[in-house]
Amino acid sequence: MKITAITGGIGSGKSVVSEMLRTMGYPVYDCDSRAKVIMDGDEEIKQAIATQICGDAIDADGNIDRKRLGAVVFDDAILLELLNSIVHGAVRADFRRWAESAGVERVWLETALLYESRLDRLVDDVWEVSAPEELKIKRVMRRNSMTAEQVKARIEAQQRTAHPEKHPCVNLIVNDNVQPLLPQVLALL
Repeated sequence: MKITAITGGIGSGKSVVSEMLRTMGYPVYDCDSRAKVIMDGDEEIKQAIATQICGDAIDADGNIDRKRLGAVVFDDAILLELLNSIVHGAVRADFRRWAESAGVERVWLETALLYESRLDRLVDDVWEVSAPEELKIKRVMRRNSMTAEQVKARIEAQQRTAHPEKHPCVNLIVNDNVQPLLPQVLALL
């Protein structure tokens, strides 16, 4: 089975590319949404978050306060790395199960943290989605109701953890609202 990663920074348009593929009938695993499901259902992960990162990121009902958790980890590179180390192994295992059960010749994996999660070791090639920073900021502000400063902090946090070594087979998709996306995606299929 061929595994292709779709990656790029916050606001780059990874999800738009993934949705195009899903609309065409291709299976795409969304690491962000699966990580949330895994975190919400795993008491060990929640306990690790409470004891190692931020006690008040878990509310009285045992739910993760993502706004609080995000505020803490995106201001502290060490805590962000710790959170990622707590969650990534579970996501890798979940992805492997999902991919094996897909029953198709090719699957896609959408993730902002391809290298940090070590998912790059599982993929055959990478589609890296890029966009100008100002456009990314506007997209995330509109989508997440965040200030420009909050978005910039997330972009900086992602850049701090970026790995210098890239996958040997990277294809660039430019999502700048000028070049059409669909022809770029179709050319890579």
